[in-house]
Amino acid sequence: MVSAVFHSPLDARTEPLLADTPATPRARNRTAVAASTATPKEPAVNTASTVTPRAPIDWRAFWLRVLPPVLGIGLLLAIWQLVAMHSTNGFPSPATTMTQAISVFSDPFYSKGPNDQGVGWNVLSSLKRVAMGFGLAALVGIPLGFMIGRFTFLNRMFNPLISLLRPVSPLAWLPIGLLVFKGANPAAIWTIFICSIWPMIINTAVGVQRVPQDYMNVARVLNLSEWKIITKILFPAVLPYMLTGVRLAVGTAWLVIVAAEMLTGGVGIGFWVWDEWNNLNVSNIIVAIFVIGIVGLLLEFALVRLATAFTYDEVKA
Repeated sequence: MVSAVFHSPLDARTEPLLADTPATPRARNRTAVAASTATPKEPAVNTASTVTPRAPIDWRAFWLRVLPPVLGIGLLLAIWQLVAMHSTNGFPSPATTMTQAISVFSDPFYSKGPNDQGVGWNVLSSLKRVAMGFGLAALVGIPLGFMIGRFTFLNRMFNPLISLLRPVSPLAWLPIGLLVFKGANPAAIWTIFICSIWPMIINTAVGVQRVPQDYMNVARVLNLSEWKIITKILFPAVLPYMLTGVRLAVGTAWLVIVAAEMLTGGVGIGFWVWDEWNNLNVSNIIVAIFVIGIVGLLLEFALVRLATAFTYDEVKA
């Protein structure tokens, strides 16, 4: 027996109409309120640590930087100790010299007369002479170097004189200073002046000659005056060379003043060394040697930093 299910045509028409019928306004409002009150979904937070791990210490580079100077100082102390142990003339050991250095620097600025002063006053007196002689050399040497490098005629005129006088030992000028100035202090300043002027003249002149020709062509096109050329073009380009000459001149001046003061006397680190030799105080002489080296190192370091700050990359290369 077959059974059949019959659907009314009205039901077939009603189903699609109910599916396509839009929602009533009240239903739409309820949907909008529900959507607006729904809690927004927060983005996921990465709980993993974002701290950059610390780079490991390069111990090999550290020891390659620290170990060689330490070994060099240790080698010096070892040789010094061996010489002191096998010396029959009472050469002081490093420990004895260190004890004497502590005694010397415990009161470096004592004064018991013009010929008996602490090491601090002697160093300051030597630096004062160096500053005066070096300052005069800079006032004369740097402008002269600009003119020699700028003008070919002056270059040809002064080049033989510089080549002749520059190799002369600075101490050879000391008797000339004593004869002309009739005093030990002006003679020492004169010696520093004459030995400091050559590096400044030569380096400044070389710097002027190495200024690119394009800069000078632009200056000629713009019809710049000589003063403008010197201040706006030459000086910025020559400054690294000039500072190199200043650094070399200061090193030479500090070397010369010690020898000049040994010969002229008075207050100064050179005279202090000679006076301690007359008293056979070798420990103080070694202390003075280290003082001279440290002061020269500080002067060199300061001028190297100054020159590096004003040196362009192409000049450094």
